[in-house]
Amino acid sequence: MAINRMEKFENLIMIEVLRAMQALGGRITRKEVKREIRDHSEVISEEKVDEVKRSKKTGTTYRPFDYRFNFAVKHLITTGFVITEDNRNLELSEKGRTVKPEDFDPIRDVRAVISKDSANDTDVEEETETEEEPWKAELLAALAKMPPQKFEMFSRGLLIHMGVELDDNIGVSYVGDGGLDGFGYITSDDFRTTRVALQAKRWDGKVSAPEIDKFRGAMDKYNAEYGIFITTSDFTREAMKTAKAGTRIITLINGDKICDLVAKYHYYVEPVTTYKLKSFFTDNE
Repeated sequence: MAINRMEKFENLIMIEVLRAMQALGGRITRKEVKREIRDHSEVISEEKVDEVKRSKKTGTTYRPFDYRFNFAVKHLITTGFVITEDNRNLELSEKGRTVKPEDFDPIRDVRAVISKDSANDTDVEEETETEEEPWKAELLAALAKMPPQKFEMFSRGLLIHMGVELDDNIGVSYVGDGGLDGFGYITSDDFRTTRVALQAKRWDGKVSAPEIDKFRGAMDKYNAEYGIFITTSDFTREAMKTAKAGTRIITLINGDKICDLVAKYHYYVEPVTTYKLKSFFTDNE
């Protein structure tokens, strides 16, 4: 069976999907599986997952990895390694839970089982992943256009909703605060109060490890016991490792987590109820 370059990459992704789902308990969203691969895969780089290209036909941007990832998941569902009811929440079947990733052979266990899908030959630029929640893209686009001071104000307000008692002075004047965008206190267990520092970056590129080190240095000035680094973009793998190093952990909040927190605390957003038709209305009979 001849395997082309794209199919080889799909085969590799299938192995990593099984590895990621087993590591995370076997029941997880499609988005979380992809994030696990992006952050921790030893064979697929974060650059490969994050790569963005522009279609020569439509001019729109797309992520080639997303396309191959979706096909890899589809194949695992078709062959019974993964089950799903809504195509968003994924669960390992008994077959998927018991297989060892190092023994899993995509050619033998998947390719030989399924019939050749002509859609595999479709130009990758013809397909883009559908945004499950368009409001999140709208929110991130709005945050990206904010002046830095307004984004810092937004970030401090979000922390207040999360239970942080912010200092009225530190991190508010925009100058002379040692690189901090906020400083405050969290009380837990009814008596223990912890000092926390905030850094907010409205960036397009990923935040790197040196930025985390720089923030940790700013934390020293006020003896902050831990920090919160918020960005509209994302963090490199090295940045995530650096944030967990040492005795003072830094919590990283990227664009996706900002959206989740905004929704959780209803921070400048209003929930809208809608309905999705079940197959009874759409089946051809």
